Amino acid sequence: MLNLVLFGPPGAGKGTQSEKLIAHYRLVHLSTGDLLRSEIREGTELGLRAKMLMDQGILVPDEVVIGMIENKLKEHQSAAGFIFDGFPRTVPQAEALDLLLAQYNTAITVMVALVVDEEELTKRLLIRGQSSGRPDDQNEELIRRRVQEYNNKTAPVAGYYESQDKYKAINGIGEIEEIFKSICEQIEAA
Repeated sequence: MLNLVLFGPPGAGKGTQSEKLIAHYRLVHLSTGDLLRSEIREGTELGLRAKMLMDQGILVPDEVVIGMIENKLKEHQSAAGFIFDGFPRTVPQAEALDLLLAQYNTAITVMVALVVDEEELTKRLLIRGQSSGRPDDQNEELIRRRVQEYNNKTAPVAGYYESQDKYKAINGIGEIEEIFKSICEQIEAA
C-alpha cells in the first residue's frame, strides 16, 4: 500500500500535483478539510463534535481528526493507498497517524515536500487570488504570514519523517510535468 504525505507551504503546488498523483497511483485522497465537512454534513458523532467546537472558534482536536481518518481507512481497506492532504501538520499528529496506520499493518511510505521560495509562493498566491476569490490569496501581508506560520509550525514535521528516512524534497519550481516526474521517481525509489 502506498501512503503518501504531500507536503509544502501554501502555493507550493500540492493541489495540482495531488490530482495527478491520485489519478496515476489510484490513491484515495484524504483531505482533513474535506473530511470535516463530510462528517458534519452526514451528522456523524465525530462531525457533530467537530461542528460544536468549530462553532465556538476552537480548533478540532487531533483525536477527532484521527478518528475521521480512521473512518476513511475502514471504508477503503482495499485501496491501493492514500494521499494525505493537510495532515499531519504537527509532530504529535504525525506520531498519531503512524500509530493509527500500524493498526492497519501499514505506514507512511514517503513524505514528498515541494520546496518553493517565499517570493515565488507570494507571486503564485497573488495570481491565484485573482481567480480564486479567496481573500487570503489576495493580501500579500496575509500570504507572508501564512508562509511564516507554515515554517514555524508545520515544517518541523519534515524532520520527523526525515528521521525515518521517508522525507524527500522536490524542487517545486518548474514545469508541472517535470515536477510530477520527480515526485514519481521519489515514490518509486521508496
